[in-house]
Amino acid sequence: MDVSIVIISKDERALATTLAALGGHRSAHPYEVVVVDASDGRLADVAAAHPGVRWLDFQPPAGKAVTIPEQRNAGIAAARGEVIAFVDAGCEPGAGWLDALIAPIAAGAELVTVGGRYGADGRYLLRPAVAHHVRDAPTMNMAIHGAALERIGAFDERFAYGSDVDFCWRAADAGFPVLMVTGADMRTDWGGTGRQLRRAWHYGEARARLYAKHPARLPELPRHDPMLLAYPLYLLGLPLALRFRSYLLLLVVPLWRQRRERPFAMLLDRFAYGAGALAYLARRGG
Repeated sequence: MDVSIVIISKDERALATTLAALGGHRSAHPYEVVVVDASDGRLADVAAAHPGVRWLDFQPPAGKAVTIPEQRNAGIAAARGEVIAFVDAGCEPGAGWLDALIAPIAAGAELVTVGGRYGADGRYLLRPAVAHHVRDAPTMNMAIHGAALERIGAFDERFAYGSDVDFCWRAADAGFPVLMVTGADMRTDWGGTGRQLRRAWHYGEARARLYAKHPARLPELPRHDPMLLAYPLYLLGLPLALRFRSYLLLLVVPLWRQRRERPFAMLLDRFAYGAGALAYLARRGG
């Protein structure tokens, strides 16, 4: 089964690390690597250092700074493989990654799969013990059979962030639930605190937009996305702390639960997430 590994990039110098890792990756399946780059030539040295990679210079449409779904769609259109695997710039696949990721697809059992991921410090962010279907997952470690793409459709280019979750939801609605597999681990560097806070803002904004697009899923929100309720509501209620200092004690619960894993960084992340969701709702309401 031939595979096209698609990587999108915009001024990501860490792309060189990913390409080097893929250059030495061993798989039972033949694969090509396709880079869809929106850097306007600023990564020409990286392209020159990897002549075996198919490099597509992507010109963003006017008026849109973040073109993640557009670039992914360009990669799909250019792919020659029967299966498309997405990897983010800066990620490094572990040994046996590709074979594990597409094994259920090659066996004819699944059409969309995702793998686990761990941080630059070696700690796992997501490590499945057994294969299971998931509600959604990022596209940074995902494989899709071309037959499923024909039914699901392309990534929604109205999104900046969140098009991967939208894709997963549409995949499930089309009868192709996303399978989380074991052994397909990907190393990723989430960057410093500033980058993580910006990402959390955008993710909160995107999550609110997702429910606006998929209103039938709103009843699932309290169970599957409690953060999207809890933190925007808490931020809206912050003026109460001026009169009722005990309002601040509500934060004790998440801090205690996260006490072993950088609790205050987690709290900042979730506040940024909640603020992003409120920003989207304010724009939509206005």
